[in-house]
Amino acid sequence: MPLSIDLSQLATLAPNARSSYREAFESGQAILDQSGISANALRLAHFMAQVLHESVGLSVQFESLNYSPERLPKVWPTRFAPKGPLDPQEYAHNQQKLANEVYGGRMGNCEPDDGYVFRGRGLLQLTGRESYSTATQNLRVLIPDAPDFVTVPDEVISTQWCLAVAAAAWVKKDCNALADADNLNKVTRAINGGTIGLAERAEWLRRTKAIWS
Repeated sequence: MPLSIDLSQLATLAPNARSSYREAFESGQAILDQSGISANALRLAHFMAQVLHESVGLSVQFESLNYSPERLPKVWPTRFAPKGPLDPQEYAHNQQKLANEVYGGRMGNCEPDDGYVFRGRGLLQLTGRESYSTATQNLRVLIPDAPDFVTVPDEVISTQWCLAVAAAAWVKKDCNALADADNLNKVTRAINGGTIGLAERAEWLRRTKAIWS
């Protein structure tokens, strides 16, 4: 019998969840079933651990690029002075300018404002035009009439589509099999492309396993 997520479980894990995310899970059983995530406890626990980490406990919809002048060289040391060529004062607290500088010309971004338009969004924090295009392709395998997220990127955080986008990425990256093997390292690499935040993801997994064991 497929497992489910109820609002009390969600509130325990993510008391500060955004309403769009909360409502998506409340009505998202069909998506969890269709993607195979609800088939067993390990899959559901691993999926939720990754989502909770990427969205900071379901509280973040958009990536914040509101950095102080002191913080910028620490995050991008090769770009900002004293080691890099850019003056951090010119980019501090200017999210649009910063996004276009650090994301422009890569990840499929090709238009002048793409870095900002396609900044991180959603349950898995899609970043870059290419990721939004891939999300469209992945989801249309499951739901043929899904929107083109390149055209309407804000739909990635909507109640209707946020969970479906994350589940489609999970399926495409074969994360169910990795979760079945209880391999957090490989699940994280599939979702993140590396192991950034592995310790925090492990803590989320400990908490999700306590609910779905």
